[in-house]
Amino acid sequence: MESNDSNHQHDPSEGNPTLFEYAGGAPAFLKLTSAFYSKVKADPELQPVFKDFTDEHARGVALWLGEVFRGPQAYSEQRGGHLTILGAHAGRHISKAQRDRWVELMIETAGEVLPSDEGFQERFRSYIEYGADIALRVSQLDQAPTTAGAIPKWDWEPGSAPDL
Repeated sequence: MESNDSNHQHDPSEGNPTLFEYAGGAPAFLKLTSAFYSKVKADPELQPVFKDFTDEHARGVALWLGEVFRGPQAYSEQRGGHLTILGAHAGRHISKAQRDRWVELMIETAGEVLPSDEGFQERFRSYIEYGADIALRVSQLDQAPTTAGAIPKWDWEPGSAPDL
């Protein structure tokens, strides 16, 4: 298994890079989603949901995560924003077990390929839990939502609510 970033810890005096920058930018999120979806496609719980998903799906999730963690607005510009991702989940009827397994694998993969800093990993986990809860709820809808707020933005402040 490839080791993640060195033992470098986030230091607020370093000019507070965004979580996107600290992770390593777009290449880091693409590496994360590529490794993650390789696991997903081999996972008995998740394979039925993702069996037909392509590498393009992994690239889209990388763009989404990059934007959430305060990187460029590439997902919004290229894919259409929050309403698009909500619509993609509508009608999929994801189970709680599938949601939990998805979260478990994503957090596991982040621990393998993204910086090991505890603060970073906690903020990453916080968003993944939040986003997976929304995906689970929206997946139960038979029709896509017609409105959505802005893409949530996560930062270093563990006690602060994300911008919605």
